[in-house]
Formats: sequence, structure tokens, C-alpha cells
Amino acid sequence: MRFDIITIFPEMFAGFLETGLIRRAREKGLFEVMVHNLRDHAQGRHRQVDDRPFGGDEGMVFKPEPIFAAVEALKTAAETPVYLLSPQGRMFNAALAEELAAQPRVILICGRYEGVDERVAQSMVKDEISIGDYVLSGGELAAMVVLDAVSRFVPGVVGKSGSVARDSFSQDLLDFPQYTRPRDFRGMKVPQVLISGDHRQIARWRRLRALEKTQAKRPDLLARASLTAEDRRLLDQIKKDKKERTDS
Repeated sequence: MRFDIITIFPEMFAGFLETGLIRRAREKGLFEVMVHNLRDHAQGRHRQVDDRPFGGDEGMVFKPEPIFAAVEALKTAAETPVYLLSPQGRMFNAALAEELAAQPRVILICGRYEGVDERVAQSMVKDEISIGDYVLSGGELAAMVVLDAVSRFVPGVVGKSGSVARDSFSQDLLDFPQYTRPRDFRGMKVPQVLISGDHRQIARWRRLRALEKTQAKRPDLLARASLTAEDRRLLDQIKKDKKERTDS
């Protein structure tokens, strides 16, 4: 798939695109990322992309003209979705990452300053995307988060596709605890079941711990998770064990 990023700071992506999973995916031709400087589509000697907001306020707002020009220069197919990275957007999660990964091409607009002229959101973009309830200096870091998360759902990018299916949030559950060597580190030992060789018991332990961690840290996820009858029995066991520890 291909991402087109519209930004006034294209240099911010240089190191990111040459590192780790994203670099390997690009080298394999599985994941293409093109970064475009918004100022290349601005008019005038100073290539101005922003101006003061109407109504009076602090800060600057991105002008609509260069954004419309940039998107229109890139968008060769009507069905190519355009997204604006904005604190006011739809919350980014695993489901949205997978939704984007199903597209052959996506255009991302990195907002900055006090925001973007509302006419961009009204008529140019499919949706706005937010990576959290906080404000960043601009959408560039958010774009990198989106790129990294989406790339994992593109076939062939992650060597072992099963690891993507088991990732946190892929089943509306947090991941189970992970351990590696040494077996005993400063008196903290790896759970015996993980070195038992009993794959059935290991799978059950991992599911139990994933449910336990999700219930403790993100109970909201359990409300929408697709739980099996066995999952519900494990949750009952977790509640029982917790009550016994409290009573003792």
C-alpha cells in the first residue's frame, strides 16, 4: 500500500522511514511512503501556508488553498481517502489501523499551529484522526504512529503474521505477560507453566493472564470483547482468586 504525507516539515520523517520495520517494508516494496512539502503548493514569494484566524484569536491557522492544491495534485483516483490528523478527530485504534491497511492508498494531512481552515475538513477529507486526548505541536508524530500501526496489518510486513493476531487490542484484550532468559533473575522466576512444554496449559495460562491484565487495566475493553464460554469461566476464576487473596 501507499501513504502520501502532506506536511510543512518533511525532514521529520527521514529517520523514521529509515528505521526498523518501516524501512524493511519499504525495501521489500510492500509499503510505500511519499512525503510532500505543503509549501511546494503555496503561492507567493514566501510560500505562505498559514494566516491569522477570522474572529480574532491567538496563533495561526493553515490556509485552505495550499492544502486543496496539494491533495488535488496527488489524488489521482476519486476513491483514495484523505484524512486530517487532528485532536478533534476519530480516535485511532487497532480497528481503524486495519481499516486503513485495507486501502491501496491513503493521503494524510498533518495539521499544525492552531488548526486547519474548517473548509478542508468539510469538503476535502473523509475523516479526521486523533491519536489521543492531548495536543501535539503538529500532526507529524501522529502520522508516524498511524504509519507504524497500519504497516503491521499489511501482508508480509511482519514476518510472523500470527504475532499481529495476538497483539494487544487485536481481540479487544491486552497482551499476556512475556518472559525470556534467564529463568531466575534476582529471585524473580519465570512462571513454571511457561517452561513446562505443555502447550495446552501454556495457551490457557496466557489467555487467563490476558483477561486478568485487561480487567485490571482496561475493563472498558472487556465490555466489547468477543468472549467465549471458557473466557467467562476464566474471568470467574480471576474474581474468585482475587476475593480469596483479599479475604486472606
